[in-house]
Parts: sequence; structure tokens; C-alpha cells
Amino acid sequence: MDETQNPPTTEMQSTTITSETLPFENFSRRVLIKTILNRPDGGLGLAGKRVTVGGWVKTGREQGKGSFAFLELNDGSCPSNLQVLVDASVWNLGDLVPTGTCVFVEGELKKPPVGTKQNVELRVIRVLEVGPVDPVKYPLPKTKLTLEFLRDVVHLRPRTNTISAVARIRNALAYATHTFFQKNGFLYVQTPIVTTSDCEGAGEMFQVTTLLSDAEKVEKEIKKNPPPTKAEIEAAKLLISEKGGVVANLKSAKASKEDLNASLSELKNAKENLSRLEERSKLKPGIPQKDGKIDYTQDFFARQAFLTVSGQLQVETFACALSSVYTFGPTFRAEHSHTSRHLAEFWMVEPEIAFANLEDDMNCAEAYVKFLCQWLLDNCLDDMEFMVKNFDKTAIDRLKLVSSSPFERISYTEAVELLQNVTEKKFENKVEWGIDLASEHERYLTEVIFKKPVIVYNYPKQIKAFYMRLNDDSKTVAAMDVLVPKVGELIGGSQREERYDVIVKRILEMELPLEPYDWYLDLRRYGTVKHCGFGLGFERMVLFATGIDNIRDVIPFPRYPGRADL
Repeated sequence: MDETQNPPTTEMQSTTITSETLPFENFSRRVLIKTILNRPDGGLGLAGKRVTVGGWVKTGREQGKGSFAFLELNDGSCPSNLQVLVDASVWNLGDLVPTGTCVFVEGELKKPPVGTKQNVELRVIRVLEVGPVDPVKYPLPKTKLTLEFLRDVVHLRPRTNTISAVARIRNALAYATHTFFQKNGFLYVQTPIVTTSDCEGAGEMFQVTTLLSDAEKVEKEIKKNPPPTKAEIEAAKLLISEKGGVVANLKSAKASKEDLNASLSELKNAKENLSRLEERSKLKPGIPQKDGKIDYTQDFFARQAFLTVSGQLQVETFACALSSVYTFGPTFRAEHSHTSRHLAEFWMVEPEIAFANLEDDMNCAEAYVKFLCQWLLDNCLDDMEFMVKNFDKTAIDRLKLVSSSPFERISYTEAVELLQNVTEKKFENKVEWGIDLASEHERYLTEVIFKKPVIVYNYPKQIKAFYMRLNDDSKTVAAMDVLVPKVGELIGGSQREERYDVIVKRILEMELPLEPYDWYLDLRRYGTVKHCGFGLGFERMVLFATGIDNIRDVIPFPRYPGRADL
């Protein structure tokens, strides 16, 4: 940044002396723009105060034949911009007005002229620092940009109004998540990202391995230093035999200690050389194999390992000891899907509750979702108003509806019957008992039939995971999904199967191997307990709140087939 500056005029110096300075934020020598503009009076009551602010220029324009300039400055603390007035005697205006320029300025807050929309503006006394921009090359012009375009400049898109608003909403939801569970006595547990078990049993997992990179290293090494021949190894063995004979003769001749030690050293070197040659002779190009299959014992973890699709199984180990726990972290799915609802990397909130059943699970899920919605209404209303204005006129009304309405609860069988009786709409996916409800079915239930959130419970066992508790009818499991308008399924959960013999049978029915889940079965062998839990797809919650259509636009760094920028 350019830190040189023109000296302030005498008039400005006198202004500095008479004005009162607002205190800095913690850990930064500046005042956040939201501290000024988010006051009930829009900052008017701060007129006459001296402040230091920093931010990026959204728009800038020279006025008065180049005698001064207006800058719309935003520091990311709120959606509103602070209007900044800079006189040409303070700084070269051409350096300040390009969109994207970063400025750090000190000035006095003033009430603007009558008739302007701003409640307060900043008259600059000093320009402290400037991060210049070449307007010809800057990828984010003042024109309206599509969200699709912004995915190609993912490193700069946080500077846009939309992505910055999404980031603040996402932050608020994350803070609200921890607040809800901490206030309700849950312990936060960090579950592993690298796992050896498949929670969903779907097999669509990213594999974690060093076998490929190890094979590349071996191939390079073989090219650089070819393995020894059999003749070289035999020669090394012969040398050891010779050196051994020399040592034996010296011992029998009672040679001097110096001569004996020298020969022993030569024998040791010969043995070490043979060991190195034999080790190098084992180097073979390609992936190591055993019995016609990849030999994972040679891999980093000595077994197959994957990126997790869920922290649920691991966090259950803590629930079966510490009662109420939750995990909140990234999960991964190697699904070749290009829909607006799928990501390869996404975040999950997964609580687990001991000594609790399916009804307790539904109660917790409902309370959590309501808490999130109310939190946004109480703490993020300005960003939500931005979403209403630009993306979804019903976004705030939807939050109010969900936060204040009791969720409807119906069984899967009842849901299927309701959908089968629908005559005014033809579904793309046929409705019959046993299907996994599609998004169109879920949204019809919550948006049309009930017009509020719906919890569907007791699903057919064949469409649910092995760990869900089998009901007495032996056809359904104690599973539940929370359906909300706009998104459909927001939460999936269940009472977990705590009976050892039943869960073993379920694993075998689904043709999964028992060995990777042996540790999980120990939770049923030793001190088993009824427990339940659920998972909330965090990005789906952001989609629901904002009304944005594509899930790639509500995560900071989207990963999907063909794209993993940065």
C-alpha cells in the first residue's frame, strides 16, 4: 500500500483539534462501518466525531471539476456503504475512485446536505494508506455480475454485495449453532476427516492414499538409480565372505586390536552395502499388489482410508460416554452430480443424544431449526433485507413462518397416501410406498399441503442406513426427515439401533463388511444405550435462509466435479 500522503491543510488541522475521536475496534486501528451506520439514527448522532475507517471502494466519482470525490466505502462489516468525501488537496483523486481500491482514511463524520439519502458522511482529513487498482484489469467492474461468473473469480467474489452478505449470514448461522447446543448442555466434539468406515454405505467416497505419489517416487528413483543386478548382489555377498575370513584369520593369529578393528569395520561396511542393495532390489514400478489386489498394507495408514461422509459414527462414541454431544465440520462425497443441490465438500451439523428416542430427536431438530431462524431475524436482519430485495421476496417471511409455527409430524406411510391423492399436480417421480421421497414430493408436502415445516418419520428400512433402529413391524426404521419450504429435506436423523444382534443382521443384509464396524459394534457390546441424532446440511440451511438457488454460491470455496479452485 502507498503510505505517502499530502499534508493536511490548516483548516483541516483545526478541525482535527476540535473533534472527538471514536475509539478503535479491538485488534485494529479503525472503526467498523457498521458501528457508524447500524445505529438507530443511521450514524447521525455521531456527527462531529473523528474516525479512522478502512475498506474497499464500491463506486467512486470525481465532482466539482475534479476538486473533490465521493467514495462509497465498504469494509464487509455490514451491507451498507459509508459515503466518503475526499478533497483534491488531500490526495490524488484518480488513485482513489476506481472500484476495488482499498483505502484507509481518517476524517470527521458530518451531516450531509439536505435532500441526500445518507444520514452521515465522512469528510477525509488524512489518507493513511491506499491499495491501488488498475481499473482496466480489475475483474469485478461496477456492472451487475452473475453468480455463475463469480464462481470463476472465487478469490475476489467476497468483495461483492451478495457473497459478503451470504458470508455474514453463514457466520451468524454457525455462531447460532454453537450457541444453541452449548446452551442446551451439548459437548462439541471434533470428529476425524480421514476415516476407514463408510457411514452411509453408499461407497461414493474420496480415497486418501499415498500409493500413487509413492509409486511416482519409486519410478523416478528406478530411472535415476536402476536396481542392482543379481551379479552385483552375489559380488556383495562374496565380499562379505572374504571380509569375514580375514577377521577370522586375524582372531586366530591374535592380531593387534587396531588391525582387528579395521577389519571388523570393513566387514560391517560390506554388510551394510549388501543390505542397501537387497532393499533396492525390491523396488518395483507401479502400485504394490498382493494376491492380484492392491496391497493397502503398504499405504500410509496400512489400510484403505477415505475422506469422511459424516462424523456421526465417530461422535456416537462420545455420546455413549458423555451423553449429549455434537460435531460440526466438513464432509465429502465423490458423487458425479452437477445439480444445484450437490457439492463434493460440504459442512454438516450432527448432534447425538444418549438416553433419548425418536420423539426426543424430532423435538431437538425442531427447536434447533426454529432457533436458527429466529437468530437471523434478531441478528442479521439487514443482510436478510438485502436477500429479499435481490433474490427472494419471501425469505424473511419464510424465517418468521418457520420460527413461529409448530412443525407438522406425519409418518412416511401417511405422507405417501397424501401424495398419492394429489390430483392437481403430476409428479415426475411416481409416488408409491417404498420410494425415497424426491425433492418435488418433499416440497409439495411443506409448501402446498401443510404450508409449514413437516417432519416425516418411520421410513422403509430398505432406503435407510443400517444404524437406524428397526421398528416392531420389521418393515420400517425409526428415522425422521425435517422438510422445509424452498429446500425440501433440511435434516435427516434417526434413533440409532442399540441392539447388538439386530444391527449385525442389518449390516449383513446391506452386504457391508463387519470388520470396519467392529469398533462401532463395541458400543453395543459394552454398556449399550438408547440414543438418537440427526444431521443438518449447513449449506442447505444457508440456501433456505437466503433464497439463493445454487448451493455453489453459499459456501466460500465450492468443490464440485471438475472444480476445486484455490
